[in-house]
Amino acid sequence: MSGRRRFYKSVSVTGDLGIALDGRPVKTPMKAPLRLPTRALAEAVAGEWDAQREKIDPASMIFTRLANTAIDRVGPNRERIEAEVLEYANSDLVCYRADRPPQLVERHAREWDPVVDWARTTLDAPFEVTVGVIHKTQPTSAISACEAALEELNDFELAAFHAIMTLTGSALIALMLARRAAVPEAAWIAAHVDEDYQVEQWGQDEEAQVRRAARYTEFIACCRFLALAHD
Repeated sequence: MSGRRRFYKSVSVTGDLGIALDGRPVKTPMKAPLRLPTRALAEAVAGEWDAQREKIDPASMIFTRLANTAIDRVGPNRERIEAEVLEYANSDLVCYRADRPPQLVERHAREWDPVVDWARTTLDAPFEVTVGVIHKTQPTSAISACEAALEELNDFELAAFHAIMTLTGSALIALMLARRAAVPEAAWIAAHVDEDYQVEQWGQDEEAQVRRAARYTEFIACCRFLALAHD
């Protein structure tokens, strides 16, 4: 579809929360009907299609891509996706702390302690924190609590959740966003404590800034998709 000329005039949301172009239903790459779980999300996806100009730019259609992923990949492979999330949780970013320099140790505590405390109190997930990068297996009860939390997400929420987890490196930060226990801007800062510290010490080149800006744009879109997908 990249570079394809816009071939339709009108975009609409159908009664079953599908997307129609000139009255014809849109399908996913696997030829399943593109139907959304909420009207708000359906209207947002329709808005992406309507915003296309002379040529269709798939890179600008993050909501459509996530919806396709939810239908074509998450739905049929839900068990595998959840297992991947639990692997992330078992070595979650926020559980591995520096022992020096003092400024970084303080930042880890300030940004990451609230995440771990939230998991312990809200999810009843007793995650343990360690110093260094050597893997520490988390308690079975912590992983089981995360598994229970994932089961509450529909396929569309899980698709956005997985993308957020990948962008942040933390399943627990993604869970806080899914539960509306954190705002995206604060979550992004928490996920980039190490990177930001290194930038302050050594500076950041222009290419890295461009990549980070692109990741942030996608992250914010995924957070909005996650909120709109909640049924």
